[in-house]
Amino acid sequence: MIAYDLQCEAGHTFEGWFENAAGFEDQKQRGLLTCPLCGSAEVNRVMSTFGIARHRHRESPEKTPVNPLEIITRYVEENFENVGVDFAKEALKIHYGVTEQRNIRGVSSEQEEKVLREEGVPFFKVPVKTSSGSEEE
Repeated sequence: MIAYDLQCEAGHTFEGWFENAAGFEDQKQRGLLTCPLCGSAEVNRVMSTFGIARHRHRESPEKTPVNPLEIITRYVEENFENVGVDFAKEALKIHYGVTEQRNIRGVSSEQEEKVLREEGVPFFKVPVKTSSGSEEE
């Protein structure tokens, strides 16, 4: 036996059981199918929701909280060239086209940062963890 979802011309949906698809077609042609709610003989098969797989939420293992600073730090370390204490000098060279454009990272003094700002060199400071675990800029 096979179950089909059926719908009449009035929009009522109901279920019908048949031996096979040919059995449904045979009963429909002979006028043996009628809507149990309104008696309409104009009945058609409709898409069944029974066979449609739904996304199931699996229990995920307990997630460790994500630290955005660690993500940013890892990204910078992997995608920026470390120029160390020459950061301000290299940033100025890039800004004025003396060297090729590239992503750099490094350290600078307050005085060097002031010069970079005055020259219009865009930069930003990312706090990084030191070996002791504290954060520094």
